[in-house]
Amino acid sequence: MNLRTRLALLLALGALLSGCGAAPDRGPGSGPGGEKPFWRAEFGGAAGTRPPERSWNTEIGNRDAEGWGNDELQYYTDDPANSALDGDGHLLISARPAPDGAELPCYTRKFCPWTSARLTTEGKVALTQGRVEVRAKLPTGTGLLPAIWMLGDNGVEWPGQGEIDICEVVGGEPRTVYGTAHGPTYFNEHGIGGSTTLPADASRAFHTYAVDKRPHRITWSVDGKPYFTLTPKKLPAARDWVFEEDLHLLLNVAVGGDWPGPPDASTPSPATMTVDYVRFYGEGQA
Repeated sequence: MNLRTRLALLLALGALLSGCGAAPDRGPGSGPGGEKPFWRAEFGGAAGTRPPERSWNTEIGNRDAEGWGNDELQYYTDDPANSALDGDGHLLISARPAPDGAELPCYTRKFCPWTSARLTTEGKVALTQGRVEVRAKLPTGTGLLPAIWMLGDNGVEWPGQGEIDICEVVGGEPRTVYGTAHGPTYFNEHGIGGSTTLPADASRAFHTYAVDKRPHRITWSVDGKPYFTLTPKKLPAARDWVFEEDLHLLLNVAVGGDWPGPPDASTPSPATMTVDYVRFYGEGQA
């Protein structure tokens, strides 16, 4: 082997080895390409304290007729038993049977048999264009429907305002993640979306559920792996694309209803969504 050949081999080996190292650390809170979020919720604070009101609204009630829908059985509260920090950097959103003697009005029956929480960033934080990431463990079991989702801030009533379901895990499908969009002519069972399969039950480990919202394009992913992209061409009519406006975030755990069906003796209680962080990248309001 002559000198020129040996030199070429050494250069090639050096290039190969340089590519085998660990990926560069983007630092805490950084996104693809090292981008920093324009808003983030990391949930530091004492156990039992409520998430900060400067960023989060806590909705109360069971107003099915006003769009909280699907014949669900939970009454949303602001009780720390339903939503609070755990003292270890997480937000807990827990569905649990209503206390004995509680008379919580329910649209589908006289009283709601479950309590839960529904938190939103409406009027406080919104995404215009960019990426939303939520790292969370989701409860699974008969009759449960945890959801990480977004609604439009365009002042139009649902479904015309637009809804992006970043992640839903329904009832007895503990490894299936659904991502769906709803709009003026495609909503409820006619929503348009896709799904992907987790390696294990969604309650067993944290996963990063994300949506990239770009002009005329929305892409869903889990742990950085895209599984569905929506463009106006996939709608019943391209003019029904309603996702160029700001959207705010919602986190909730629903119980019962048309999709997951009723809970039973096997349903965990409490059924808790554990949120590690929420991060918004790109452009928006905060």
